[in-house]
Amino acid sequence: MDILVFLGSVRTSTPPRPARLGERIARACTARLTALGLQASLIDPLDYPRDAAFTPHFAHAKGRAPKALDDLVARIEAADGYVMVSPEYNHSLSPALADLLNHFGSSLFSYKPSVIATYSAGQWGGTRAAMTMRGFLSELGCLPVSAMIHVPHAQDVWDADGAYLDGVDAVRWQGYLDRSFQQLEWWGQAARDRRDAGAPRPGAFRRDPAQRNAP
Repeated sequence: MDILVFLGSVRTSTPPRPARLGERIARACTARLTALGLQASLIDPLDYPRDAAFTPHFAHAKGRAPKALDDLVARIEAADGYVMVSPEYNHSLSPALADLLNHFGSSLFSYKPSVIATYSAGQWGGTRAAMTMRGFLSELGCLPVSAMIHVPHAQDVWDADGAYLDGVDAVRWQGYLDRSFQQLEWWGQAARDRRDAGAPRPGAFRRDPAQRNAP
């Protein structure tokens, strides 16, 4: 199973303190997926520079898209599932995460599962952002599994490398993460079996969004 963990933050300044709090959660998720026997890779939006003027990848003339985005297209299409890590902005998902995902056609994500993982430096853990992420990810076609991950006071759980801090109940946290990741693996395997069998993916547009328009 090939899982991509998308980090939904490009902030490197403070506040919040510590900087790049979401990187801790993304690294922790990547490490736990690997421990469960899955192939997991962290996708950091800072590694994929994009035009200041928004141009979706599929709108570029053939061969004119930035190479980094071309490479990411191949990785998204080959993946079996996704983990979307986001803070909360105005009760919604991170603009950085939405911007990166919006560069790619939903056909790349379609008929694959995803996990919603939100976090905060305070007590709510980004739960309100998670509600908007369900609709956003469903529209992409990577339906979120029922279990979600919410991490309040994330700076007190993991260090900058995604390792548990002293005094944290690591066994309890691992069980909490596994609840989502085991659902992701189950649905990801089921979806891959259907793809391997050559099953069609009805409703996934291949050229442009107008393919879903009413007559």
